[in-house]
Amino acid sequence: MQFGIRKSSAVDLQRASLPASEVQVGASIQRKLRADIHPATGLATVTVVIPCYNYARYLREAVNSALSQEGVVVDVIIVDDRSTDNSLAVARNLAAADVRVVVIAHDINSGAVKTFNDGLAAARGEYLVRLDADDLLTPRSLLRSVAVMQRFPSVGLVYGHPIHFTGSQLPAHRDHPTSWTVWPGRDWLETRCRTGTNVITSPEVLMRRAVVDIVGGQMPLAHTHDMEMWLRMAAFCDVAYIKGADQAWHREHPKSLSAVEVDPLRDVMERRDAFETLFSGMAGQIPQADAFRDKARLAIAASAVKLAINRYDRGKLDASETEKLREIATAMVADVRAVPGWRSLERRMLLGARGTRRDLRCIIERVARGVSGRYAQWKWHRTGEW
Repeated sequence: MQFGIRKSSAVDLQRASLPASEVQVGASIQRKLRADIHPATGLATVTVVIPCYNYARYLREAVNSALSQEGVVVDVIIVDDRSTDNSLAVARNLAAADVRVVVIAHDINSGAVKTFNDGLAAARGEYLVRLDADDLLTPRSLLRSVAVMQRFPSVGLVYGHPIHFTGSQLPAHRDHPTSWTVWPGRDWLETRCRTGTNVITSPEVLMRRAVVDIVGGQMPLAHTHDMEMWLRMAAFCDVAYIKGADQAWHREHPKSLSAVEVDPLRDVMERRDAFETLFSGMAGQIPQADAFRDKARLAIAASAVKLAINRYDRGKLDASETEKLREIATAMVADVRAVPGWRSLERRMLLGARGTRRDLRCIIERVARGVSGRYAQWKWHRTGEW
């Protein structure tokens, strides 16, 4: 498989300038970098962990999308989180039909984080994928990601473009990669801190288990456990993005966890918690930690302000929510007046909802924000970044 290399730069995890604790972490990762090759086929091994809770209707498709991957040796670990539908029965039938499938069944409902981490503990492949039971991998997704990992041993996380869809019909996907981008992990992490956003959905990610063995699994966060893990990995390995091909299908439906429980205010709060958790752990050891944390806090404050502004512009004001957003912004930074958008929010507070919708400056800002949002979406589809 051939790609054009758009950008490549490796991070030396054992630089003399790093603190002793970080040198030890980096050296451990380098020692663990190995080529786990299946003895019968000579192919790279990938473990796909599928957490499942009440997704019996989707589970078979998810598992088959993993087992049908070409060019790699795949095993699947289904972790059933005490489903109340027939998910466990479906999982056990799949395991009975294919020795590559293993089932772990929880005695009590334990939540998404423990469900994945239990599967992670049983993983044996050189590479790892976390695939929700309602999502699917596109054909040859793993082969494309493994090719990048094998080309760049410093890369510990590869992602690509996911197709978001609804309904039962899978949309057409792009199958031919055009190039890849490899970022030094901390450059990628800095950008995530500066924007305060997550650019990864989840099923489109391939992880190197040697890195995961060092940095650990998911932390107990309600909805940003994936995001925090990606960021933590980037503190200690390089990150790559595959262009031109679609790496996964992400199913959107009314009963999905994100659709049911995440609103815009909670999203801001969850992203705040992800960054605070990140820098209170091992990523807080890197030399750039304080600067990165400050950037993340400013970005979260700006997100809170932007959401409050949007509420004024749409005339969907909730006094308690607006106050909560202002509190978040104020708590994140020493001087809230330095937060982008703060003066615009103050203007709207003086004008009120009706005045805001009639004010020419506010109208121009609203139009500009819409253009900026559409550009960010376009950029994400092309590059994997906002």
